[in-house]
Amino acid sequence: MVATEAHPTPAAVTADARATQQGVLFVKWQLAAILCAILAVPTAAHAQVNQRLAAPPVAAAPVAPTAASQATHVAVIDVGYVFKNHARFKGAMDRMKEEVMAAENTLKADRDRINGMMEQIKGFNPGTPEFKKLESEIAKAQGDFNVDAQLQKKEFMDREAKVYLSVYTEVEKAVEQFAREHRIAIVHRFDGDPVDNSDRNQILRGITKPIVYIEPGIDITPDILKMLNAPVVATQPAATQPAGTQPRTR
Repeated sequence: MVATEAHPTPAAVTADARATQQGVLFVKWQLAAILCAILAVPTAAHAQVNQRLAAPPVAAAPVAPTAASQATHVAVIDVGYVFKNHARFKGAMDRMKEEVMAAENTLKADRDRINGMMEQIKGFNPGTPEFKKLESEIAKAQGDFNVDAQLQKKEFMDREAKVYLSVYTEVEKAVEQFAREHRIAIVHRFDGDPVDNSDRNQILRGITKPIVYIEPGIDITPDILKMLNAPVVATQPAATQPAGTQPRTR
């Protein structure tokens, strides 16, 4: 007896199709769930990105000053004129002159006393005890006089040099402050005294000046002198207007 092949009924075919469609939908749902899980879990790359975003910004390297911010102006100053009109320098020099004159008067009195002793020795015969005694006193007095004169001269010269150095240091500080405030790149020294055409030495000095021409507006001598003669030296900010706008009267 031959077995006959069983054919599926329409109801069975429909059931299989539904099962297949549900299985595909289930697979798609699982793939979607897995994809969401993957996206939800932070990877090492995500961690690095988040770490970089959360890190504080790195400070930028200092930018070199541009040409617009750099000092470009040029100025000149008559240092000799500043010293001649520096109030405290003149006061210190005047006081020192008085001390020098007092020291010279003391030395003059000692020199007159020695001259008197030299006149007195003429009244004694050479070789006598009186002559020898007075001769020894004169020699000692002359030696002491020379030593005292040299020591006093050295002391006054040292004090004078210290006064010059102190004032010149003030001038440098005032020039530096003024130059920074007015964007002056370099300050040249010049001699503003007029040349006496009848004096050969002054003529030679005039033709050997390193600077031939100076625009009056770049002379900052009055500005610096005003700063130095102020009650507080080189600490008050100078006028904010550009250099060369103030009167240059001397």
